Amino acid sequence: MSIFLNNGEMMKRFVFLLFLFTLVLSACQPEPIPLPGDVLFSDDFSTRENAWTHLVNDGGAMDYNAGGFRMYVREPNLNYWTTAGQNFANARIEVDALQYSGPQENRLGLVCRHHDDNNYYFFVISTDGYYAIGKVVGGVQSLLGQDAMQFASAIQTGVAINHLRAECDGTTLRFYVNDAPLALVDDADLATGDVGLLAGTFSEGGLDVLFDNFQVLQP
Repeated sequence: MSIFLNNGEMMKRFVFLLFLFTLVLSACQPEPIPLPGDVLFSDDFSTRENAWTHLVNDGGAMDYNAGGFRMYVREPNLNYWTTAGQNFANARIEVDALQYSGPQENRLGLVCRHHDDNNYYFFVISTDGYYAIGKVVGGVQSLLGQDAMQFASAIQTGVAINHLRAECDGTTLRFYVNDAPLALVDDADLATGDVGLLAGTFSEGGLDVLFDNFQVLQP
């Protein structure tokens, strides 16, 4: 029996060894580190492929509709929020928000570091021109850096589209509306979690809001 390989057998062995080497090398490669501005997650709500929470009950409804994600809050003094089934430590979240109808004294905005319904950060505006950053920790809600929602001329009032941007970067929380910086606060209670959308009412119900062009980027 010959112990020598012919050229064809040598080539096959070389290709096989090269294939094994490539597999080992690729397995050893670290995951690429996201750079500022890299898109980590996005949804234009044209399909139902992502895990957004949706529901219909006596208080209202939220679901895919009209080319976006629509939230109708029928009852007064009620919040709805929906999350995307993701998990991030640091995130820059952006969305376009349009109020169709309902009271201008309202809440609509973004959620980050959502652990569960009792623990998350929120970034909200009202369509009469006010804004706030806040948190819910252990089921207790509080605003950060302010005692009440504050007025900002950058917010488009009434039936209008506002572009919202929230950044959760380490312990730093930033809020922008229509590219104008509104708030900067520091808080260390929540470190990671899901991202999402929020809409709510005060003393008057009937809020109808459409969200579109949702993105999460590396801050």
